[in-house]
Amino acid sequence: MASEIRNPELWPDGNLKIDWVRHHMPLLNGLEKEFAGEKPFTGMKIALSVHLEAKTAYLCRVLAAGGAEMYVTGSNPLSTQDDVAAALVHDGMNVFAWYGSTDEEYERHIRKVLEPGPSIIIDDGGDLVSLLHSEYPELLPGVIGGCEETTTGILRLQAMDRAKRLSFPMMLVNNADCKHLFDNRYGTGQSVWTGINRTTNLIVAGKNVVVAGYGWCGKGVAMRAKGLGADVIVTEVDPIKAMEAVMDGFKVMKMSQAAAYGDVFVTVTGCKDVIGPDEFLKMKDGAICCNAGHFDVEVNVAALRQMAVSASPARKDIMAYRLENGKTVYVLAEGRLVNLAAGDGHPAEIMDMSFAIQALSAKYLVDNRENIRREPGNMLNDVPAEVDTEVADRELKNWGCEIDVLTEEQRRYLFG
Repeated sequence: MASEIRNPELWPDGNLKIDWVRHHMPLLNGLEKEFAGEKPFTGMKIALSVHLEAKTAYLCRVLAAGGAEMYVTGSNPLSTQDDVAAALVHDGMNVFAWYGSTDEEYERHIRKVLEPGPSIIIDDGGDLVSLLHSEYPELLPGVIGGCEETTTGILRLQAMDRAKRLSFPMMLVNNADCKHLFDNRYGTGQSVWTGINRTTNLIVAGKNVVVAGYGWCGKGVAMRAKGLGADVIVTEVDPIKAMEAVMDGFKVMKMSQAAAYGDVFVTVTGCKDVIGPDEFLKMKDGAICCNAGHFDVEVNVAALRQMAVSASPARKDIMAYRLENGKTVYVLAEGRLVNLAAGDGHPAEIMDMSFAIQALSAKYLVDNRENIRREPGNMLNDVPAEVDTEVADRELKNWGCEIDVLTEEQRRYLFG
């Protein structure tokens, strides 16, 4: 099957990017060596849909070292890096993705990675799993299982599982402690502001930043905004998370109130229409809106486009929408994931942990294929605690840290 990428000649630039992150991802370094010796994925096809940039590419190399035949696409039309895609094709992998794909091209590329009949699914947002069930039911019996690494994807899986429509076991990678406690909080926190800062070239200190959603990702975004000198307002629908935001030192109010105060708005909810027409009309002239949730529905850009009297590029990855009240609202990266559509995503060291969880979860599925439950309505599996602990132990060793170990007497005291 011929790959579909923009330009195969870009592979040297992509290779440089992959080599750079490889030097900063020691967990995957170790797994690459182990997988090369053990070959846990020999004879298997892995279909992967994750933001296609350098860290993801290195994960693909690690899985390929384990014997997998890789079929790779991106999980967002604006996060694919064409030089990285070219580097994977140069490695001999099957890649179907390019930057700026249309909706039709994006879906075609997903179909291309599914059509060979995957043994394992590595998903980011649930598009692979959803399309596989709706369009390729004949391929479902050949799937051992899959891994999902986003909150949004897990919500989609939970809905499918409740309806008893999920046909194979899925590992909830996002729920692993070594994923969400670090990736969602520190990774999102840093990469969102890297994307905003390099796209706008504006200072954050002294501005009012509105963060919609105070889950782990929202906590990270708010914490980094505070560290950069902003006054932070949090909007929430969950009263307990709202209380937590207050006790963390942030103002909490409705979005309808916050709209008048914010200089920069960041949505991190996983929901839709978090910022809509009423809020746009209340915003200051020059307010900046961006999204750090998975899908481009949190900031209602379609409604903004419809109500604007004019729309024009203000800068690379920034659109200016002039409203009938004379004010201008700016939207970054078309309302898509700002840290990836206008940046390089999470830092390599953070994705090292997340992708180590992904790789070990895929291996767990293969090793336990005969024993893992496959009951309709009961297909969702947490990452085993021993996998989480193994990643943490390896990472602490990489950092040169040692921790205490319970004595037998202490164990009896705590656990009986």
